[in-house]
Amino acid sequence: MRPKTIVGLVLIVAFTSMLFLNFGQQVGGYMNFPEAEASGTRAHVVGMWVDADQFRYDAGSNVFTFMMEDEVGNVRQVRYGNPKPANFEDAEKVVIDGYADGDHFVAENILVKCPSKYNDASGLQEYPADQIPVETTAVGN
Repeated sequence: MRPKTIVGLVLIVAFTSMLFLNFGQQVGGYMNFPEAEASGTRAHVVGMWVDADQFRYDAGSNVFTFMMEDEVGNVRQVRYGNPKPANFEDAEKVVIDGYADGDHFVAENILVKCPSKYNDASGLQEYPADQIPVETTAVGN
């Protein structure tokens, strides 16, 4: 093989290895707060903001803070270095991506899951499986 081909293959292998190594370290998966604290890595935590405690936005430091309860009942303060996400008050669930830092969680990203306007059940009827109405159309004569 020519030296340029060998150098090119080595660079491709090194770049691919670094890519997989960095991607594996960035996201630790979905965890609750104690698991995220124990892992020491970046994690996704799913839960709901505790509306009994007020959320706060400090414009001077550009930090939005709120209390969040994960899916198993653990409550932590969350600090997010941006303004409050739109529709935060209407959220059914909140997914935060970040890392534990002492007694609080530092969120780098927040995903707010709001109720869907398409899931409104006001005009829908539920039928037992054996009584679902079927429309038929006559074809023929």
